[in-house]
Amino acid sequence: MQESGVQLTPSLIIRAYASGLFPMAESAQAHTLHWFEPQRRGIMPLDGFHTARSLRRSLRRGAWQFSCDSDFAAVLSACADRDETWINPEIARVFNELHGLGVAHSIEVRGPDGALAGGLYGLALRGAFFAESMFSRRTDASKLALAELVARLRRGGFTLLDTQYLTPHLASLGGQEISRNTYRRMLDAALSIEADHAAAFSPVNPEAANGAYSQLSTQTS
Repeated sequence: MQESGVQLTPSLIIRAYASGLFPMAESAQAHTLHWFEPQRRGIMPLDGFHTARSLRRSLRRGAWQFSCDSDFAAVLSACADRDETWINPEIARVFNELHGLGVAHSIEVRGPDGALAGGLYGLALRGAFFAESMFSRRTDASKLALAELVARLRRGGFTLLDTQYLTPHLASLGGQEISRNTYRRMLDAALSIEADHAAAFSPVNPEAANGAYSQLSTQTS
């Protein structure tokens, strides 16, 4: 972990993530950022996302609406709206700038009333996606957002979904923990390919009326 008082810029973030580093603040009020490169890294294998039958039932019965990049700022704000967060105004500012540059993306999940129920955001570089944070206001909404992201990344030919750390929640969905050296090899390989970002981050799924990429290519139990 390294401490930094340097102002974040989009180019700095891109260089850092391409080298395996990411920033976090100690709280929403903290002015100092810390840079991390964990010894054990969390990833979500794109061919191993686990969709339980209960999640499939929720998808069928929930009248969910899926989209990409329809309200990035609201998703980021919702991810930061909790008692403890590592997203301070500096991180929020630079990721909103990265979204404006077409590098950061969000997945939105809405209920039948159209209200934002869950979502996630992260950074896309070539064949790698770095998932930053997710939130949920309705049961299963964040899981469905992640399922949506996985299917979109598979559609676009991505090879790496970085989750930074492995939580019990991510482990239950198929997440894994790998060594720093293994992660660096996977990152280098992902950055060596040119994924189809237009296919992965299109506003809606052109093959499904409700935009639910999450209906595609997931494992069940």
